[in-house]
Amino acid sequence: MILSLSPNLLLVLAMLLKTKSVSSTALMLGISQPSVSRSLAKLRDALNDPLLVRSGGGMIRTRRGDELVGRLADWVADTSTLLVEKTFDPRQVERRFRVASTDFGVMAVVLPALPMLREIAPGIAIDILPLNHATHRSLAQGDIDLAISGLEHDPSQLHRLHLFRDRFVCVTRPDHPLAGKGEVPIDEFLEHDHLGITVSDAELDRVTTLLGAGNRKVAASVPYFGLAPDLLLAGDLVMAVPSRLISACHHELATRPAPQAIGELDYWLLWHERSHRDPAAVWLRDRLLECCREEALIPAE
Repeated sequence: MILSLSPNLLLVLAMLLKTKSVSSTALMLGISQPSVSRSLAKLRDALNDPLLVRSGGGMIRTRRGDELVGRLADWVADTSTLLVEKTFDPRQVERRFRVASTDFGVMAVVLPALPMLREIAPGIAIDILPLNHATHRSLAQGDIDLAISGLEHDPSQLHRLHLFRDRFVCVTRPDHPLAGKGEVPIDEFLEHDHLGITVSDAELDRVTTLLGAGNRKVAASVPYFGLAPDLLLAGDLVMAVPSRLISACHHELATRPAPQAIGELDYWLLWHERSHRDPAAVWLRDRLLECCREEALIPAE
């Protein structure tokens, strides 16, 4: 027969079998003696056993009570630690993190951190997903754990860490008319055919947004920064990219500071309140920021 006893009733039984006293059980649980007596009556009826019987000036356990006292003590011990958070040990964690980012974010943030992450937390895996325009919704719903993004976002809706600020450079083939030294004048920049970069499923092009679609001749556009070098060389185009992208490339390209009108790029680590206190997520965020600082992307505070 399967018994259905409430956790509160089981706790009373555990204390009764341990103390063998109604008054002591009432004192330990902070309830009245009549309440403990009523619970004992229910337990005796449910288990079809007196559980405790009088002997001399006190009470002793029945055989059934002796069988249950150890098991219930273990149950109380396990239950009392059920909601206690264990000390976080990255070496023992088995976890897959879903991180939304552009390929530039992966190269600038994940790539430098990956060797350390693999060494310290070999059970942690990172799945990179495309960055979308609804970052807040994806984080709130748990579709992703983190976002590495240079897109505009509402800081009131998400937690964030500033990873780095990068300047833009103009990139061309070495013998392109714009190849040279010094900042590229905006009028010269707009005279040439461009390679555009579209970020996220909203196909946002930062440079076009800043300068206006009618002022810029975009001959081709791509969603991946990593494709830029080959396309620049093949199409005889100019492109404005974050300077850290060039340091990660293995192509011989000419670079010059981009026009000031394009501004600078702030890159952020974003997450939702739902994972704000998650020890594994906190550890990963701190390690990514730490690696950015070690790479001298931003100064330590």
